[in-house]
Amino acid sequence: MPNCQYIHKLHHTSSFYIFNTTKSIAISVESPPFHIIASMAPVTSEHGYDRLSEVKKFDESKIGVKGLVDSGVTTIPSFFHQPPENLPGPKPKNQPKLTVPVIDLSAERSTVVEEIRRSASTLGFFQIVNHSIPTTLIDSVLNGLKSFFEQPTEYKMQFYHREAGKGAAYSTNFDLYQSKAASWRDTLQVRMAPVEPDWDAVPEMCRAALKEWDKAAVGLAEELMSILCQGLGVKSDRLKELSFLEARVDASHYYPRCPQPDLTVGLTAHTDPGALTVLVQNEVGGLLQVKCGDDWADVEAVPGAVVINIGDLLQMMSNDEYKSVEHRVLANPVEGARVSLAVFFNPSNREGLYGPFPEVISAEKPAVYKEFTYADYIGRFFRKELDGKTLTNFYRIDNKTG
Repeated sequence: MPNCQYIHKLHHTSSFYIFNTTKSIAISVESPPFHIIASMAPVTSEHGYDRLSEVKKFDESKIGVKGLVDSGVTTIPSFFHQPPENLPGPKPKNQPKLTVPVIDLSAERSTVVEEIRRSASTLGFFQIVNHSIPTTLIDSVLNGLKSFFEQPTEYKMQFYHREAGKGAAYSTNFDLYQSKAASWRDTLQVRMAPVEPDWDAVPEMCRAALKEWDKAAVGLAEELMSILCQGLGVKSDRLKELSFLEARVDASHYYPRCPQPDLTVGLTAHTDPGALTVLVQNEVGGLLQVKCGDDWADVEAVPGAVVINIGDLLQMMSNDEYKSVEHRVLANPVEGARVSLAVFFNPSNREGLYGPFPEVISAEKPAVYKEFTYADYIGRFFRKELDGKTLTNFYRIDNKTG
């Protein structure tokens, strides 16, 4: 558990569906006149509602959450309704606001190492400023991605699919069919490495910026991995040697305004499966939150800052010295969209064995986890829905089922 004391009307003619939850029908909009294509059970009904059918219909329409917003919906389709345990509770009155620490990367190296080690060992999240990525590049890549998400529906449709290996994949929720409820966001995912993407299959308005961003993100991640290794007493380039810079996935999330933000979320609480996540976000803040004991700390939108968090894999390799912590994104209640871009760093050697570094194991603190291959690990991750249940417990030595 993290120690919180350290926390300081559509104009297109393409065919798509509008889910009208007030009239309990789904409408196909092609060219006038409109016609009803399928019945949709009332949100309050517990009988006769075929969630899978409605999810499939929505997914095959390829309009995304942005398409629903553009259609002028005032109520969200019932398959976006999250169960109560996934929704944020009321904030206690007079409770101090918790925020993720901001670390100046230009400070003395020993100071930076200690501050990052402390944040990684407690909250598992921190922001960095005065780093190597120009603010102009951050603005450029976020603006390019925002431009894509706000393109006409018929343009975005050509990128809508769930085959992550084909250039850019645009969709609503990668776990749309597995999760208990959908989340109010759209995503553009690009696999950057170890195989370079087919750049002709990446939207042109964000293509050049993503190329430049990838180089800058790798440079920053290399520096951070070195610092994190130093904080563990491990050789500074160990993670690089183990190929942790060589497998990268970019995921950009677009969170438009939600007409019923109290009924859903932008992203359910979860931990990241990889080693390290490097994220930038636009100025729409107050939505990304990190679990801190029984509370949630805000990751505020700091101009030019980069958000860093520890993934499950690095928690296991650090033998629980570093913490991979649950985080979530609330549904957006304001008019402007939140746009984020995360880079997930993973090892390219899928068949290599991973487990706690020998340097962090001792008689006083024996290994907490057994060794495993990354292929086995990531396969298990994608066979479950995106939720707060990490896979770390599966690989614990005292786990009877592992």
